[in-house]
Amino acid sequence: MADALTFELDPAVGRELGDGVVRLWTDVSNAGGAVGFVPPVTPEDIRPEWVRHLVSMAEGKNRLLVGYDTEGRVAATAFFSYNTHRLMRHWVWLYTVMVAPRHQGKGYGRQLMRAVEDAARGFDGIDAIRLTCRDGTGADRFYASCGYKEVGRVPGMIRVAPGDDRDDITMLLTLG
Repeated sequence: MADALTFELDPAVGRELGDGVVRLWTDVSNAGGAVGFVPPVTPEDIRPEWVRHLVSMAEGKNRLLVGYDTEGRVAATAFFSYNTHRLMRHWVWLYTVMVAPRHQGKGYGRQLMRAVEDAARGFDGIDAIRLTCRDGTGADRFYASCGYKEVGRVPGMIRVAPGDDRDDITMLLTLG
């Protein structure tokens, strides 16, 4: 197994963290990762989305889990989003799940998903984690191997490029 990542839930936000997350998000996007952007992107393209995440975190709507590599660099992230609807407060959304391309194939993705599950188990009243992923990337197979079940699919809802529409797959992990 690769060196273990060191995980931190709700890390102190500062320039170093922000630059690390933006760099990771840019690298993952440019490597073809399905994290909300289509390559090519620059840090300047990503930074406004990071700022929106910061606002949601400051408002208590979202939480951030960061994995640091042995050099102390941001190597993985996952964001949790709480539901505001009174009938759905028992589960969280997981999104912007990323592992640095330089660390692909080292088992860091599985480490991240275990840390995600551990973190969510510590949230008051949370029984499940829900996420969506883009068809055609293999992410659905990866999440299934981590215990998530496909619970829904909307054909062609993600337009990567003209003529390249992908299914939007919803997956669920019950924490029971």
